[in-house]
Amino acid sequence: MGIPESREPPAGFVPMPQVSPALDTLGPIYMQGTGETRRFGLHVQHKHCNVRRNMHGGLLAALADVALGFTLGYLAQPVSGYVTVSLNVDFAGNAVEGDWLETTTDVQRRGRTLAFANCYIWRGDTRIVRANGVFMATGRPVPEA
Repeated sequence: MGIPESREPPAGFVPMPQVSPALDTLGPIYMQGTGETRRFGLHVQHKHCNVRRNMHGGLLAALADVALGFTLGYLAQPVSGYVTVSLNVDFAGNAVEGDWLETTTDVQRRGRTLAFANCYIWRGDTRIVRANGVFMATGRPVPEA
């Protein structure tokens, strides 16, 4: 069974090739672009919502964490893993079931061991989350799907 037509991602977005139990629970997650302009996106589903029918803040934080870590990982050559050292998240809005969310990432500094980056989650033209994090390079490759 495919994705219902109303749940198709915007043009240019493809499913993330990496899979894990955590990503399966959060997703499906899509991505578009390369380098620091890579975007991640998802459709808010019923499983993402809290009792108030808004996307749960913890899942918004998880999406920011995925966007930050994988953006950094894809910048490394060869592609390698980054683990979260610190993540700060500010919520400036919300999302509801059916919304399409997209991330943008700004890498502030990438050293041999630590990287510092910012992420924004957008609902249309509205920025609803600001996150910043510190990540540590693992030096291990990221497996493809």
